[in-house]
Amino acid sequence: MVIGMKLPASSRCVKYLMFIFNLFFVITGVILLSIGSVILGMYHNYQHFLDNKFFSVPSLLVAIGAIIFFIAFFGCCGAVRENYCMIVTFSCLMVLVFIMEFAGGISGYVMRNQASEIIEQKMHQSLQKYLTSDEIHAVWDEMQSEFHCCGVSNSSDWRSVFNNDTLPKTCCETDTQEGINCTTANLIYKDGCRQVFVTFAKAHAVQLGGVGIGIACIQLIGIWFSIFLARSIRNSYETV
Repeated sequence: MVIGMKLPASSRCVKYLMFIFNLFFVITGVILLSIGSVILGMYHNYQHFLDNKFFSVPSLLVAIGAIIFFIAFFGCCGAVRENYCMIVTFSCLMVLVFIMEFAGGISGYVMRNQASEIIEQKMHQSLQKYLTSDEIHAVWDEMQSEFHCCGVSNSSDWRSVFNNDTLPKTCCETDTQEGINCTTANLIYKDGCRQVFVTFAKAHAVQLGGVGIGIACIQLIGIWFSIFLARSIRNSYETV
């Protein structure tokens, strides 16, 4: 026979703290979903310049953010009902989320170190399709307009595309007249797009890494709460 006993005062305190933590846990899920979705959208606009691995980390954070809403259910219900099985399930899922977030954070920093080489290679490949692909044409024009840059390293990269001094109109700092092309004789952007876009990609990779590792470390508190509460619930029952 199993005889229920009330939780000690310290365990009841942890129970309510854990319930409060679960509300905070849901907020972290919203943060992961938001940041992951925003960065995923930014990367998607320039997918021709990025490798698939750049999309894996924000996609992972979005997935974790969605999973957190499901996990929080076990934590809240388990804490309120003092259900040992639900608390243990919550603890195991929290450990799994911690590992995934930590792995995502590390991947973000690793991705940062690989950004320069990957982006430069992708840019050179796409540059040659500027005149044959409307999609590539639009992406390069958007890139040069937004980042105020021209070519991969500089404007001379476009010579291999046009075979003369002609440049895309988005290389010019000022609008050219209708029917007149932008050339090296105009006032053009001096900086190449590789460096400014690498800085852009690295900054977001660091942001992903910092958010993943930071939230993972904070969630260690929730793991400790859940383990302590599970032990207290188990110890509050006597088997006769």
